Amino acid sequence: MAQSLTGTPGNVESGYKIMSTNSLGNCVACHEIPSMPEVDFQGNIGPSLGGAAERYDEAHLRGIVMDAKQTFPDSMMPSFYKTEGYVRPGAAYTGKAPEGPLPPILDAQQIEDVVAYLMTLK
Repeated sequence: MAQSLTGTPGNVESGYKIMSTNSLGNCVACHEIPSMPEVDFQGNIGPSLGGAAERYDEAHLRGIVMDAKQTFPDSMMPSFYKTEGYVRPGAAYTGKAPEGPLPPILDAQQIEDVVAYLMTLK
């Protein structure tokens, strides 16, 4: 995704918070992020994000964060900016189908913030 979702540059500090906070993006649950040594219990399910900006350009990183399955069809990574095309979505923990459109996990500016932080990982 070559174009910014917001037209506003991402905030690196906000991206750090999103990636390391379990109620937000919680990227550290699945990925090791060597630049975050103070964050405990980093995951090893996904690839290490050390050097991510050396492996991918900004457009590729944005696309992966938005919907990793578009780049890696077998990925277990959630689609952080997807609102349709789900198979059997549920309404929270009710066991019922949701009513109305589903919101993305992260909003457009949060996606840009995560990408800004990922671009610092060289």
